[in-house]
Amino acid sequence: MDPSPHKSSTAAGDGVVSVPASTDPIPAPNSNSGTVDDQKESLSQIIDSVDRTLGLLHKLYLTVSSFSVASQLPLLQRLNTLVAELDGIQKLAENCNFQIPLEVVNLIDDGKNPDQFTRDVINSFISKNQITKGKTDALKSFRKHLLEELNQAFPDEVMTYKEVRAAAAAAAAEPEAGAGPKCYT
Repeated sequence: MDPSPHKSSTAAGDGVVSVPASTDPIPAPNSNSGTVDDQKESLSQIIDSVDRTLGLLHKLYLTVSSFSVASQLPLLQRLNTLVAELDGIQKLAENCNFQIPLEVVNLIDDGKNPDQFTRDVINSFISKNQITKGKTDALKSFRKHLLEELNQAFPDEVMTYKEVRAAAAAAAAEPEAGAGPKCYT
């Protein structure tokens, strides 16, 4: 058991992550949490705790893989430290109010980059936006063509229609007396 605390870092050659092996759990969250800064601080503390937890899990793996009677006490100490660290993460997580899409969690479980989810969502929105824009452009073109054809067949009715539309648009643009602007959904 290495009692010296280390900063979180990855060793260049062996891929081992060294983290502090503190027996103290994460400090309890502040009671005034709820602001964005408090949530960011809690998230930062959770990230640090996850790093420590990963280091503890690696040390547990090494202890278990080469288990002997002499390594029973370090194993129990590391298990207790892991439980305390997980308890601290649970307490800090209560102050973080954010949600992670299940698709992102599944991508991470599959060993893929979660940024792929963001790219897929943005590409999907772009595709749907282009389809919607195409539909609205087609409807505008159809409306224009229809008005031209109707104007040739029924010029008086089209003129009345345009006057009614202009009056309705003007009435909608004017706010009511003493009231703020209207919101139409």
